[in-house]
Amino acid sequence: MTSGKDPSDEDLFHEAMQDVSPVAKGRRQLQASQSKETPGQRQRREDAAGANKRAVEPNFLTLGEVEAVAPLAFVEWKKDGVQNAVFRKLKQGGYVLQSSLDLHRKTVKEARQLLFNFILRMSASDQRSAIISPGKGEFSATPGRLKSYVVHWLTEHPEVIAFCSAERHRGGVGAMYVLIRKSQQSS
Repeated sequence: MTSGKDPSDEDLFHEAMQDVSPVAKGRRQLQASQSKETPGQRQRREDAAGANKRAVEPNFLTLGEVEAVAPLAFVEWKKDGVQNAVFRKLKQGGYVLQSSLDLHRKTVKEARQLLFNFILRMSASDQRSAIISPGKGEFSATPGRLKSYVVHWLTEHPEVIAFCSAERHRGGVGAMYVLIRKSQQSS
């Protein structure tokens, strides 16, 4: 297939390699790469390898706008499936309060993180009833702002099955009784 005028592949190869000298035989060492890995590159590499997996769940509670709740409003909510007798007992303060969280004078951002961690701890320690006190916020610049967020977050959290305003001697409309669902272990 090759004509006399076309140089063969072998001739072309020899022509290209005429000034190449062979590598000396013996021990050969590869030099390490001179480039240093930046902290950002190392972090990305470790993340990709799964070295930095955290057990902490991301906080999914919203910081966006929520429906306003009046400072003096009585609040109550229960998930479908919660028995009326259970909800009535909650509203009457019939459950032993196993934990409490005071959110007075907290920012919305601080309260969000505190509430999220509080519910996780309650669930992990198999506690079911608590009182959360966001306050009424009656005299704040935006009346009832924190209370509105807490009401929204409680309805948003999958561990919460019911809540209602507390009895007057426990904080009234500035506090809420909260029920957490039973853990899988205690069922």
